[in-house]
Amino acid sequence: MATLFRPADELLVEYARFHRDRRNIHTHLVGIPLMVFGLAVLFSRPPLATADWAGLRWVLTPAVLLWALSTPWYLSRGLPGLGLLVGAMHAVLVLAATPLGQAGSATWLGWGLGPLLLGGLLHLAGHYYEGRAPGLVQDLIDLLAAPLFVAAEMLFSLGWLATLRQKVEREAGPTRLRDLTGPLTSMPVAGRRTHRPHRAAR
Repeated sequence: MATLFRPADELLVEYARFHRDRRNIHTHLVGIPLMVFGLAVLFSRPPLATADWAGLRWVLTPAVLLWALSTPWYLSRGLPGLGLLVGAMHAVLVLAATPLGQAGSATWLGWGLGPLLLGGLLHLAGHYYEGRAPGLVQDLIDLLAAPLFVAAEMLFSLGWLATLRQKVEREAGPTRLRDLTGPLTSMPVAGRRTHRPHRAAR
């Protein structure tokens, strides 16, 4: 049963089962941060509080509150280093988004909806290569797991977290390039993912 309290390695394995084509992974590495940035801009209004510190004006926004609530969740999934990376990435995006949220309405909407739509198109393009329908809108767990997956793939590409990478590839399968002339992979029911049944104990 899906739960918010599953450890990071299980969340990554489940997410990776729908993201094995390398072109899909690459589009997610760009598309997911774009979508997070767009959402951060949109949620940078209204300002809830302001404070002057170290010569700068700091603004408390709904985006900052969402970052403050989500970061402890990432840190508590059993891989604190990976969780710290996700939290830091989100912090940079929120900080960059905040001034845009305080600008005029046209700037706010343009910088909010533009990256969000572009990231969404990249997400859809990636799943065309995958041959599977995207499952990002399944539930809150998928929304939280997507940045975790991006951070993990970034570290995998640098040769880090080898044990975790082996676990993901052992349980979700190795990455590949799907033959676009071949049949599509069987698609899951829209908006839902199918979980592998647990084997009965012998």
